[in-house]
Amino acid sequence: MQDDALWRMTATAQAAAVRGGQVSAAELTDSHLARIEEVNPRVNAVTQLWADRAREEAARLDRGRAAGEEPGPLAGVPFTVKESTPVEGVPTTFGAERFRDLVARADAPPVARLRAAGAIPVGHSNIPTMILAGMHTRSELFGDTVNPWDPARTPGGSSGGDAVAVATGMAPLGLGNDSGGSVRVPAQFCGVAGLKPTTGRFPADHRVLGPDDPGLASQLLVTDGPLARSVADLRLAYEVLAGTDPRDPRAVPVPAYGERLPGPLQVAVVTDPGGHGVHPSVRQAVDRAADALRDAGYELREVPDVPRLDEALEVYGRVTVTEFAPSWPVVRTLLGPGGDRYIAAAMEETPPATAGELTALTGAWLGIRRSWAEFLDAYPLLLGPVFTEPPVEPGLESRDRAGRERVGSGMRLCTATSFVGVPGVAVPTGLVDGLPSGVQIVGRAFREDLCLEAAQAIEDRLGVLTPLDPRP
Repeated sequence: MQDDALWRMTATAQAAAVRGGQVSAAELTDSHLARIEEVNPRVNAVTQLWADRAREEAARLDRGRAAGEEPGPLAGVPFTVKESTPVEGVPTTFGAERFRDLVARADAPPVARLRAAGAIPVGHSNIPTMILAGMHTRSELFGDTVNPWDPARTPGGSSGGDAVAVATGMAPLGLGNDSGGSVRVPAQFCGVAGLKPTTGRFPADHRVLGPDDPGLASQLLVTDGPLARSVADLRLAYEVLAGTDPRDPRAVPVPAYGERLPGPLQVAVVTDPGGHGVHPSVRQAVDRAADALRDAGYELREVPDVPRLDEALEVYGRVTVTEFAPSWPVVRTLLGPGGDRYIAAAMEETPPATAGELTALTGAWLGIRRSWAEFLDAYPLLLGPVFTEPPVEPGLESRDRAGRERVGSGMRLCTATSFVGVPGVAVPTGLVDGLPSGVQIVGRAFREDLCLEAAQAIEDRLGVLTPLDPRP
C-alpha cells in the first residue's frame, strides 16, 4: 500500500488496515503528518501540531498490537481537536493571546474516549477567537482559516479548522462542538459530514478556564460532535463517543441504537424554515436529498414549517445574552482587535432578562422542546437546510448589522435544533458553481442512528466530495 494513499482512506478503512496488520499506526501517522506539512500552510487549519507525540502514540499502539493487545475500533486513526477542547499537556488557547499558555491537565472526555478507542490526536484546529468572534474561523493567535474550495468564501465556524483539516485529508476525523451550527455549518461549507448529537448523548466537561461550571444555557446548548468525510466514519466516531462519564452527570446511558421503527419511515421536508427565504441552490440541495431518500424507500412529506421557529430564536437569544452579560466587560477585552464586534452587536440588540423574565423564558424553552417532541413523534426525521445560502464571504457577520442578521437567518434551523437539543447530521449533496452544498437530517432525541442511516442513504446516491487539494 503506497504511503501517499493512506491519508486518502476513510477512517473506517484506516482502522481496519491497522487492526489487520496491512499498515502500521506509525505509517498512517507519518502519511498524515506529511499531508499536513504540504497543505496546512495554504489553509491554516491546524494550529498546534503534535508530530512527536503522535509518533510516540502510534509506536506504542504498534507495540501493543504486536504483543496481542486489542488496538481498538479507531486503531491508529489521526484526529484534530478544536482549539477550545482540552488535550492533556498542551495549551487550550481558545485562539486568544491571553490563553497561549493555558496547558490542559487532562483530556476532555470526548478526547479521552477517542484515544481509548485507539485514535491519535495530531493537532489542535483553528476557531474564531474564544468561539465568540463570529462564524468565520479567524483567531487572534492564529489568523484566518481558508476554505479549500474558494479562498473568497468562509469555511464557517466555529469548528472551521476541523472541517478544513478533514476536507483536505490532513485528518480523517475532527472533534468539534456545536451550540447552534458550529459543526454543521462548516461541514456544509467545506463539503464534509458532521454530527451534532442529542444533548446528553456525549459526555463533556466545560470547566476549561477554571473550576466553576458554566451556566444553564452553556450546559444545555453546547455539544461535542465529530466531522468526517463519510457518514460511515461519523457512525464509527459516534459509537465511540456515546456513553457516560463521571465528569458529566448530564450524560445519559441510552443505547446508541434504538428500536427499529415500522416503515416506510416518514420524513418531514422543510426547505425554507420560518419562511425567511432560501437560496435556489439550497432549495435544489434539499430537493436532491429528498429524491435520494425517496429512492431509498423513505416516505417524504412537505410540511408548512417546523414548530415555533421564530419564538425559539428569540428565546435562545434572550437566554444566552442574559447568561453572558455579567462577564462581557471582561470577555470583550480578550477577543483582540475587532473580535468583539459580533457579540457586541448582539448585546446591543438584545437586552438581558430580569430574574422574572428569565424564569418565564426557561418555561418557554420547555414548551418549545415539547412542541418539537410532538412534531418528531409524527415525523421521526426532518430534512432541511444547514445554512440557507451558499458559503458567504469571510467575516460577513461582523461587518454590520445587515451582515449579522443575514448570517443569523442563514443558520436558523441549526440554532433552533440546538435549542431543543435534538440530533442533526449534515451531509453533502454535491457541488453548485464549484462550491459544496448540503442538507441536514434532524431526528428525535437520542435517535442519532436514524439520522445517520438517512444521511448514509443520501451519501450512497449523491457521493462523497472530499478529500481535495486546496484551490487557489
